[in-house]
Amino acid sequence: MVRDTSKKIKAVFRSKGMSGKPITSQPVYGYLKGEDGHFIIDEEAAPVVRQIYSLCLAGNGPTKIARMLTEQGIPTPGTLEYRRTGSTRRYYPDYPCKWATNTVCHILERKEYIGHTVNFKTEKVSYKVKSSVDNPEEKQVVFENTHEPILDTETWERVQELRKQRKRPNRQDEVGLFSGILFCADCGSVMYQQRYQTEKRKQDCYICGSYKKRTKECTAHFIRTDLLTAGVTENLRKVTNYAAKHETRFMKLLVEQNEDGGKRRDAAKRKELDAAEKRIAELSNIFKRLYEDSVSGRISDERFMELSADYETEQKKLKERAAELEKELAKTREATANAEKFMNVIRKHTAFEELTPTLLREFVERIVVHEATAADGRMHGNLRRQETEIYYSFVGKVDLPE
Repeated sequence: MVRDTSKKIKAVFRSKGMSGKPITSQPVYGYLKGEDGHFIIDEEAAPVVRQIYSLCLAGNGPTKIARMLTEQGIPTPGTLEYRRTGSTRRYYPDYPCKWATNTVCHILERKEYIGHTVNFKTEKVSYKVKSSVDNPEEKQVVFENTHEPILDTETWERVQELRKQRKRPNRQDEVGLFSGILFCADCGSVMYQQRYQTEKRKQDCYICGSYKKRTKECTAHFIRTDLLTAGVTENLRKVTNYAAKHETRFMKLLVEQNEDGGKRRDAAKRKELDAAEKRIAELSNIFKRLYEDSVSGRISDERFMELSADYETEQKKLKERAAELEKELAKTREATANAEKFMNVIRKHTAFEELTPTLLREFVERIVVHEATAADGRMHGNLRRQETEIYYSFVGKVDLPE
């Protein structure tokens, strides 16, 4: 009896969840529930959400962000809920503004902030057990563009990329400008910031993590922070200036560099795909007529088997080729979408004075540093050469025309 009731409740719950309306009893922090059940922006909490994402873009980790919010005296989500509803489930009277690292982590992962509804994030294993377990992503259901977003998609996606990379504060409790996005070209290790000062010398640089920890055989890949900053700033100015002056040409360049784009080639692929799909449909009709002729005795079984085998082989090859063409065209569509995302970042920063952590992480996904090479056996001054590769957000390496 109890099991049957549980199944009915689950069925009703499932039906509501598949309708696209949020099934959570409490709205996600930053939103309130409207009369129709969908989320509407909470004007008090939404600015805090934007601040958390901005702090993350600036290179701050969840623990530091939580500490900064606490120092600012911002009420926690549990405190805000208590003041509005009287619920004490997440309210700690002695610490009304003490943010937890886990709370910040959850906020930095929410797809709801870009306007999506995510249902079935948890489930109960049995009606006998009160607690719920987290569902893997493949069991969750996402409904896109169901409510007004708090964040733009580019910001949210960039934060997700940054969250995959580990960034540790230095001894001054600061995250280095390039921490988490700088990698060794030879072993792939994250490069670590080193900063020290003596009476005679002041040093700020990055070195290979494997070399520092001796976990792999690798060299230092030593690079000074000021030279790296100057090089990245120069490259970024070139890219943004070129894009501002030649936007259409720049978009075309990005697509062609990023997944073999090009309108002419795409048109040829689309034409070939249309012809393949038309022929596949024709062969299906031929199969049908052949079968009817075989049943009626107009052609022999031997002739039917011979012809159908040929047509089946042809149709199989056409289907395989059509699938290849679809993949190639999908890559180009993705490249175009990514180029537009990167262009949106450029439009936000058409001119900038200095390379800030936020600016850097909006534009750059990662930077790869090669070992320096020497001229005339010396590694000093202008004789030292070192290659760095910059991979920009969404589009990878950008090679501008000379």
